[in-house]
Amino acid sequence: MKKITVAIIVILCLIAFRYYFSHPSNTNGPTPYNKNNQAKDTEQARLQAKAKEARQFARQKNYSTRICFLADMNMSSGKKRFFVYDLVADTVLTAGLVAHGSCNQNYLREGQFSNTPDCSCSSLGKYLVSYKYKGKFGDAFKLYGLDSTNSNAFNRFIVLHGYSCVPDYETYPQTICNSLGCPMVSYRFLNNLAAYIQQSPKPIVLWMFQ
Repeated sequence: MKKITVAIIVILCLIAFRYYFSHPSNTNGPTPYNKNNQAKDTEQARLQAKAKEARQFARQKNYSTRICFLADMNMSSGKKRFFVYDLVADTVLTAGLVAHGSCNQNYLREGQFSNTPDCSCSSLGKYLVSYKYKGKFGDAFKLYGLDSTNSNAFNRFIVLHGYSCVPDYETYPQTICNSLGCPMVSYRFLNNLAAYIQQSPKPIVLWMFQ
């Protein structure tokens, strides 16, 4: 009987030992899961702050105060970082991937930004989404740069367009293809954006920020 009791105690100790080392305490800092949550909270806070500024800007300029497009270029291109934002409900309606410019390099993993003609870089700042036309890659929307950081956008032919190398799903930690400076999305996502653009009674603001 004593041998059985000792065996049971040994088994219980082994189970407790394995549980302890497979579930470490958080005394040394947050686990990767918590770090991911913190990153998402930071991204969400940054997005909400930009949406608030975009709402005020749109109201002053008589642009749409219902919808805006926000592109957080601080995020990896492998994540959905182009957001359709409902300025009334203060929430994201949908999101998709968006490529950044190559800056005339073979491949640029992280975005670099410039307003210089022929630089092939993306430009940060607020844009006015204008008329649709048929471009090299199909349907596209003209963009007017509204800030000093993107004032050359129209003359640089920086437009909102789709391309087949941009997937509909997230690829993170892998990044996606580069554009020649345009906010380039998937064709399916462009169709979604087109519906918001064409149904809006007032012009929509696209804000690319970092």
